[in-house]
Amino acid sequence: MNQMLRVGAVIKPHGIRGEIKVWPTTDDPYRFDELSEIILVKGSSEKRIGISSVKHFKNIVILGLSGIDTVESAEALRGADLYVDREHAAPLSEGEYYIGDIIGMDVQDEEAHHLGTISDVIDTAANDVYVVKLAGRRDLLIPAIKQCIVNVDVENNLMTVRLLDGLMDL
Repeated sequence: MNQMLRVGAVIKPHGIRGEIKVWPTTDDPYRFDELSEIILVKGSSEKRIGISSVKHFKNIVILGLSGIDTVESAEALRGADLYVDREHAAPLSEGEYYIGDIIGMDVQDEEAHHLGTISDVIDTAANDVYVVKLAGRRDLLIPAIKQCIVNVDVENNLMTVRLLDGLMDL
């Protein structure tokens, strides 16, 4: 289980005072309003930094960060990922999971046959779709709907799925 959860990615600087434009990877971009700090990760570098201001523009979040006060220092953050510690993560409802906990999860069918590992989660208008890497075969796309997802066991890193007709020929 990941102890840090990704909440955004730095797109580019905004203005000349060191603010950055962030693409939120969280369901609620207004959650940035409640954060006092974030963890910036770029390459192998990881740094905790305070949030000094938050603005919202359409689907983008504009952040001011402590100690980042020039366009040049903001430019150095381009491409960085933003994380929060798990204890600062937004609470989940029953049946909801953090994408960071789903990626890398083993997938089995209802007869306990190992199918593969989740390599990605695609956000669609209707529902998420789990991309399952199959050994030596094409990827399997499983819609995140009650009819397909039988059980998600985050503690044991295991998802049990029901393969509806047409999803995969075993």
